[in-house]
Amino acid sequence: MFHTIYNNLTDFFTSLLGAITFYTVIRLPNKWPKNFQSIARWSPIIGLGIGGLLSIIDTLLSWIGFPLTVSSALIIGLGIYITGGLHLDGVLDSADGLAVTDPEKRLQVMQDSVTGAFGVMAGVMVILLKIVALSAIVDHRAWVLMMVAGWGRWGQVSAIAFYPYLKPTGKGAFHKHYLKVPQDLLGGLVSLWGMTGLFIAFYPELWQLGLRVTGIGMAIALGVGVWFNYRFGGHTGDTYGAVVEWTETLILCLLSIHRA
Repeated sequence: MFHTIYNNLTDFFTSLLGAITFYTVIRLPNKWPKNFQSIARWSPIIGLGIGGLLSIIDTLLSWIGFPLTVSSALIIGLGIYITGGLHLDGVLDSADGLAVTDPEKRLQVMQDSVTGAFGVMAGVMVILLKIVALSAIVDHRAWVLMMVAGWGRWGQVSAIAFYPYLKPTGKGAFHKHYLKVPQDLLGGLVSLWGMTGLFIAFYPELWQLGLRVTGIGMAIALGVGVWFNYRFGGHTGDTYGAVVEWTETLILCLLSIHRA
């Protein structure tokens, strides 16, 4: 019994180390054991962590005196750097695939290492929309950055859970194989709902904002996955990344309306 518990705990924490290594540019010591089989379950937690780090830097930039637009551009750029452009690359490849009218050739185009015009336009659009939208958000930016990054990655987990993977192999195939449903899907939800609960606990007068951000985040995270599934008939590693980026972008755009 104790041996089983030890193995489960070891698998649990080594998969967290694997998730940090896979989803970010952070390099952990080689002697630390890492398990990459079940890392998708950690994706929303990694998002919250990335959002937390960005929020600290955003606060420092504000304290130094950077204008809001400049700070927002630096934060978006740093977010891309922390992930090594992993998800943004999915935006580029998915856009190139969507530009092809023949569905049978889409996957082939997406595997091409050369980025086409549609991919470049999609990438530029995502970055610009994020910068402009974040610049319009003045209050509670720290919490917004955490929730946006968390919901973007929960959208990825939901896409892995709900839709078929279109290739027998690929950089996203192992996510589908090792994801445990519903526990891995619910784990991210509990974490994100918990963050909303903490926000409401600290700012009870803003409970409507907390629930609104949570509702918007969950709806967009699910909706973007549905849209890519409709267009492709399933998902690939590239569309997983595109789900993250477009979910984040659309959430920021909607929150800019409410001046979160």
